[in-house]
Amino acid sequence: MPRPLRVAIVGSGPAGIYAADALLKSEVAADPGVSIDIFERMPAPFGLIRYGVAPDHPRIKGIITALHQVLDKPQIRLFGNVNYPTDISLDDLRAFYDGVIFATGATADRDLKVPGFELDGSYGAADFVAWYDGHPDYPRTWPLEAEKVAVLGVGNVALDIARVLAKTADELLPTEIPPNVYEGLKTNKALEVHVFGRRGPAQAKFSPMELRELDHSPNIEVIVDPEDIDYDDGSIATRRGNKQADMVAKTLENWAIRDVGDRPHKLFLHFFESPSEILGEDGKVVGLRTERTALDGTGNVKGTGEFKDWDVQAVYRAVGYLSDQLPKLPWDIDSGTVPDQGGRVVQESGEHLQSTYVTGWIRRGPVGLIGHTKGDANETVSNLLDDYANGRLQTPASPAPEAVDAFLAERNVRFTTWDGWYRLDAAEKAQGVPFGRERIKLVERE
Repeated sequence: MPRPLRVAIVGSGPAGIYAADALLKSEVAADPGVSIDIFERMPAPFGLIRYGVAPDHPRIKGIITALHQVLDKPQIRLFGNVNYPTDISLDDLRAFYDGVIFATGATADRDLKVPGFELDGSYGAADFVAWYDGHPDYPRTWPLEAEKVAVLGVGNVALDIARVLAKTADELLPTEIPPNVYEGLKTNKALEVHVFGRRGPAQAKFSPMELRELDHSPNIEVIVDPEDIDYDDGSIATRRGNKQADMVAKTLENWAIRDVGDRPHKLFLHFFESPSEILGEDGKVVGLRTERTALDGTGNVKGTGEFKDWDVQAVYRAVGYLSDQLPKLPWDIDSGTVPDQGGRVVQESGEHLQSTYVTGWIRRGPVGLIGHTKGDANETVSNLLDDYANGRLQTPASPAPEAVDAFLAERNVRFTTWDGWYRLDAAEKAQGVPFGRERIKLVERE
């Protein structure tokens, strides 16, 4: 009787779990069957849903319910707290599996090459997100002394950061934030948050719902300058061809023409302002200098030579995430991705790296919403199964599942399991019960 197809997936975020789901729904799952092991460097699964989404987004965190149902399948095992490549290498994985799918996502900050980015008070978005999401490998405190703050970028991460900075700690208390984050946010002195975009309203990458949610807080006054509402032919074409871009632009237009209210925290959305320098004094941020830009007819912008200095004491750089380079895999340094064709890893020679695949942000960069990752995973899995059907996969030396457990035990790797997640899940929910909260997140890795 033929043995099941053995597949390793590195990364337990949406990309990795969608790949597992696609394998389970394939014809191969019925005969001869599939056996999937998911390796995750964090102690708990779900990737950016747990460690990268703002705590006041329960709608997005609800995706965990669907991912949970996939990981509940008996054909899947979770090995948490296992780091690639220090705990298990590509050669190790090939010894145990017919195919290996990397779905490691993107968690580092993309660089913003402007003078002053290294100053005290200049922060990467990923670091701040990791702090308020209770990532175990980040400091337990965060400096929140600035009364006026700049956020650079016009994507959903920039909105998350601006919203967390502008809300009160008590507004965020009903969420799953851990106690250290609540205590930290209680010290937050920010009264003004300024979000800066280099281009115009039609080019903003906000999702319409996330943008509108800014205005739901009783403490946040969202302000848009009417002079920042401008479109050229390229912008108009974008609005006509993209319903989401049009909805975002309409929301911004409505905010620009209304009277400014009296909610205590002001959140300004600025467009056509390109950051040129983070200003410092005695090694600390004391301001931000931007150059005014203008549309060039195509939806892109050009500098006008007009500069403005903004009085801020902290700058958060939310200009995009970047994947970590994976040892033993080819790498495109410009895009920060693994070169591929349909999810098959492609070497410098142009040949496919046998039995090795990528999906999600490590494949195509940190673009699109979480749902877009599903189609990506389906394509990658389809090509893996095609290689399997046509005998192009490498035959592992030790395909028995117990060989992996023995290997990790021999290496003294303390791994967490899916049963362990159930215990962690129950413990976090139990912590929330006395306070009427759904859960309180546990932070410490131990």
